[in-house]
Amino acid sequence: MYYVVYILEDQSDKTWYTGYTSDLNRRMKEHEGKRSPYTSRKGQMKLIYAEMYLHKMDAIGRETFLKSGSGHRFVKKQLANYLSGPLIAKG
Repeated sequence: MYYVVYILEDQSDKTWYTGYTSDLNRRMKEHEGKRSPYTSRKGQMKLIYAEMYLHKMDAIGRETFLKSGSGHRFVKKQLANYLSGPLIAKG
């Protein structure tokens, strides 16, 4: 079993929801079906970031960090680097 720490972005107001789960597919369906109390009033949610962990306590610790100001800055930097990273040279 593994645990996934994930970030969803509300496509209307660009706010983030950070969580962890042992079943990302099920959890995404809950968010999409408005069955999550935390995102039920939000607009369309899009998965923008995910990390996998073997141990639940590691996932919980990482979720806590990503919810902090330092964590938000880390993810923004990761996504910026991912979206604007160097292209693979054709050889």
